[in-house]
Amino acid sequence: MNVPVHYRIHPVSPEAHLYEITLTVREPAKKGQVFQLPAWIPGSYMIREFSRHIVKLAARSGGKPVALEKLDKHTWQAAPVKGPLVLTYQVYAFDLSVRGAWLDAQRGFFNGTSVFLMAEGYENSPCEVEIQPPEGEDYADWRVATALPAVDVKKKTAFGRYRAANYDELIDHPVEMGLFERVTFKACGVPHEFVVSGRFSADLKRLARDVKKICEWQIRFFGEPAPFDRYVFMLFAGKDLYGGLEHRASTALFAHRDDLPAHGAKDISDGYLKLLGLISHEYFHSWNVKRMKPAAFVPYDLTREAHTTLLWAFEGITSYYDDLALVRAGLIDEKRYLGLLARTITGVRRGAGRLKQTLADSSFDAWTKYYRQDENSPNSIVSYYTKGSLAALALDLTLRRETRDARSLDDVMKALWAKWLADGKGLAEGEWEAVASEVAGFDLAPFFDAALRSTRELPLEELLASQGVTLHWDHAGSASDTGSVEDRFAATPASLTLGVKTAADPAGVKLTHVLDGGAAQEAGLSGGDVLVALDGLKVTDLEKALQRLAPNKKIRAHAFRRDELIAVHVVPKAADADTCRLVPGDNGARWLKTGSTPLHPTKVER
Repeated sequence: MNVPVHYRIHPVSPEAHLYEITLTVREPAKKGQVFQLPAWIPGSYMIREFSRHIVKLAARSGGKPVALEKLDKHTWQAAPVKGPLVLTYQVYAFDLSVRGAWLDAQRGFFNGTSVFLMAEGYENSPCEVEIQPPEGEDYADWRVATALPAVDVKKKTAFGRYRAANYDELIDHPVEMGLFERVTFKACGVPHEFVVSGRFSADLKRLARDVKKICEWQIRFFGEPAPFDRYVFMLFAGKDLYGGLEHRASTALFAHRDDLPAHGAKDISDGYLKLLGLISHEYFHSWNVKRMKPAAFVPYDLTREAHTTLLWAFEGITSYYDDLALVRAGLIDEKRYLGLLARTITGVRRGAGRLKQTLADSSFDAWTKYYRQDENSPNSIVSYYTKGSLAALALDLTLRRETRDARSLDDVMKALWAKWLADGKGLAEGEWEAVASEVAGFDLAPFFDAALRSTRELPLEELLASQGVTLHWDHAGSASDTGSVEDRFAATPASLTLGVKTAADPAGVKLTHVLDGGAAQEAGLSGGDVLVALDGLKVTDLEKALQRLAPNKKIRAHAFRRDELIAVHVVPKAADADTCRLVPGDNGARWLKTGSTPLHPTKVER
């Protein structure tokens, strides 16, 4: 062992979902080596207590057992020893997400935050990890995919030794193992690979062609060279899956198998568009949060919450550019983009939480509110992703209007990137706004006070109008109507609604959320109730049941709350005009046609 810290990870029992990790510290601390596992993973702002999955933890030195004392929920200290210290433990891995660790007989996946204990005092020291395959003929064809720099790996399978410059790098390269398909391409000369696991049938060559366009546009947006030497997409395809988590040179993705591009298909389905937007989002994070980031994250303290009011800038602005990149990369046209924008505007408008929580507070409270949502969340919180993306749109259009298109949000992002290249520092709480004002050439404090620190509505109608797009508020035409782009506006008649969000239930219709001011809330119904009858008739399709009712008429509703049947009087209401219709003018949406001039920074070494 020629590094201070060495890890070996072995899928010792796929059928029991167990990895075995051996951690060797060549020169342990004289007072007793301390080990600690992160409590959260960067990019997912919630304390997840990964240490709860550790089992069978033991230490040895010179072939003899060494006592371990648990100091807190994720910290252990070994008794003092002379010579190398070897820690052996197992991790239960059955978290089917992009955040944790997974292992079964079909697939393995892990983030370092779930499996690699940190040796205190060696956070900034180089380390190696040996990734081993499961034992047995059933796993003979398993392979590894990761962006970790390889030291000595098998050519066919890539199992073997990898090296990281420090612990932070070690845990920022997830690992996929098993049977998967791989497609490769180069974007601006940088090798990229796209690995897809799970059961699926898809045209991966088309996927590579489309993703290449996204990657090249984003690299050129910030300026070549890219901030990585190679990049790996790792996607698991299954049923009703969606999500992603960014890393410095890779991303872990989940998608519904049917959202992958079908063989022979020429158009971009709604599902495939959703996937491309997700890919674009996570890739944009390579600059905006993996490198440029809040000062609260520099360095990461993974033992406790790291509060910041800036998540709107790193997640919301990324959410703005993810779909915008699809237009500018030539994958979708203006009308398709405006349809996506209309749905985002509608989604924010329909949440009463936008009137109660500011974007700054939404960012700060992500740990306790956004990532711990319940049946009342639409009434009490606003998403720093969706409203953050609309704040980014408002800022972009404000800059364009006030400077007659001499400045835009593009210029702010490039200035922030140039700053990071120059100093590598995190952004203090007010620094992002200061840079934006400097780029704009005028004080943006009134804009930020209104957009970030108040619950006032964003002036989207007037800003979009300044770019040739008219915003109309309309009634929803159906439960699935979440906004649209139209050639001309024709108002939709208001339908009846209870003011609820629902999910299917064997007994009837489950009320997942009961919205403020709606008929259901006024009648005393609550989130979690299962509505079984309206006006004496069984309910299986709530929208159809409401269509047969007369407006402003009191009716009897029956529902189960837990195992108790309750009866209430409810008066269905006419739906609010909360559905966005965007109508572009003859010259279209002008800001979508504005290109961006890339920066040309020096080579990234940080």
